[in-house]
Amino acid sequence: MLTRKIDAAIDAIYDNSKMALMLTGARQVGKTNAFRRLAQRKFEHYVEINFIENSAAKQIFQGTQSAKDILLRLSAFTEEPLVPGKTFILFDEVQCCPECVTKIKFLVDEGSFRYGLTGSLLGVELHDLKSKIIQGRETISEPVGYMDIINMYPLDFKEFALAVGAAPSLIDHVQECFEKSSPVDLVVHDQMMRIFRLYLIVGGMPASVWKYIQTNNLQSVGLEQQAILNLYKMDISQYDPDNKLYLDEIFELIPSELNAKNKRFILKELNKNLKFQKYENSFLWMRNAGVAIPAYNVEEPRIPLLLNKQRNLFKLFQNDVGLLAYQYADGIQFRILSGEVNINFGAIYENVVAQELLAQGFERLYYFNSKKQGEVDFVIEIGDGTVLPIEVKSGKDYEYHHALANILDNEEYNLKRAIVLCNDNVSVEGKKTYLPIYMATFLRKKQDIPEIYKLDI
Repeated sequence: MLTRKIDAAIDAIYDNSKMALMLTGARQVGKTNAFRRLAQRKFEHYVEINFIENSAAKQIFQGTQSAKDILLRLSAFTEEPLVPGKTFILFDEVQCCPECVTKIKFLVDEGSFRYGLTGSLLGVELHDLKSKIIQGRETISEPVGYMDIINMYPLDFKEFALAVGAAPSLIDHVQECFEKSSPVDLVVHDQMMRIFRLYLIVGGMPASVWKYIQTNNLQSVGLEQQAILNLYKMDISQYDPDNKLYLDEIFELIPSELNAKNKRFILKELNKNLKFQKYENSFLWMRNAGVAIPAYNVEEPRIPLLLNKQRNLFKLFQNDVGLLAYQYADGIQFRILSGEVNINFGAIYENVVAQELLAQGFERLYYFNSKKQGEVDFVIEIGDGTVLPIEVKSGKDYEYHHALANILDNEEYNLKRAIVLCNDNVSVEGKKTYLPIYMATFLRKKQDIPEIYKLDI
C-alpha cells in the first residue's frame, strides 16, 4: 500500500477536531485508500458504504430528520459492529447521494463515530463545495463547521520517488540544495533524473505506480493507464447530452494542443463556427472534475494575477503526466528513459510542472505571453506579495530565454527573481536560478496572511 503525504493532513484533522472530512478530486487518485489507511492506523472497526456499488444505500439518508434515524438504517446495511468511539464510517462516492453531504452534520453532532466522505467530480452532479459553482447551479449546501474539504491529486514527484525506493536521506539532500540554491551531488543528480524520467512515463496515478512497483513492466503500467482513460471517457459519455460531445473533443485534443507550437487551446480546432462561451462550461467541468489543469494567460506579470487573467486564452494540461505520455505513444517512453537530449519534450515537461504546482498549493496557474516580450511558461504568486516567473526547458538550450530576460529587465514589473527548470544542476546567474526539473516538487506557496496579528493601539 502506498504512503501519501495527505495522510499527515488527515491525521491532523481527526486528531484535533470532531469534524468529518471530505476528499474530492478526479477518479483513481487514491481517495478511498487514504481513508482505509486512516482506519487501519486509528480505529478498530471500519465501515465503507459505496453509493455507486450499492445504490440502495441512498435510502440511509432519504427522508431522515435525525442522526438516530440515519444510524438505525446504517446498522441494517453493515455487518460490522458500530462501536462508539472505535468505528470509522466512510461514505464513498457521495456525488450519488447529495443528502449524505447535507446531513453529515447530524452525525457529527451526535458524536458516536467518526466519518469520512469521498466524491469524484466526473460526470456527476456533485458541486465543488469550495466554490459552490459548477454548471451555474447550487443544489447542495456545505455543512459549515461540521466538515472539512481537501482536494486530492495524483502522487507528486517526491511521493513517487519514495514509492519506487529512493532513500529519504537522498530526498532530504536534494531539498536542502533547493533551499540553499547549491548544486546537488552529481551522483545524486543523475539518480534523481533517472527517477524523474520514469515518473514522466508512469505518472502519479496510484494504480499505475503500484503496478510498476509490483512488476517493473511498463506495458502493464500502460494497461492501467488505458483503463483510467477509458473510465474518464465513460464518465464524459454520461455527462449532459448537450455538452458531452464538446467534452470528448476537448479531452482528445489535449495531447496534440500541448504539442503545438504555442500550446494554447485553439477553438477552431474544435468548431470554427462556435465561440468560446459555447465551450466555457465544458472547460470549467474538466477543471472542476480534476481531469485537466488550465493555465490562463495574463496581460502583465503583476499582483494580483487574477485581475490580469484572460479567460479565453489558456493552456490545458492533462491531470497526470503519465497519462499524457501514454497518449503520445510512438515510442516516446523509450526515448524518455534513454535520456535523449536532442528530443524536445517541452509539452511533457510543462505538464509535469503544472501538475506539481497544483499539488503544492498553487490552485490557479498562469502564464505570460505578449507579442512584444514573448512567452514565459508559468507565472505564479508565491504568497509574499511577489510574482515568480518560471521557464521550463527540456533541451540543451536552457540558457536561452528571451522572454524571461525581457520581463526581468522591465522595471515596471519589479520582478526580483525567476526560476528556470531544466535538466542541469543548480546554478545562479543574476536574478535567474537554474534548478533541475525534479525540484519543481519543492516549490511551496507561502501564506499571505500572518498566523498571529495583534493590533497595536
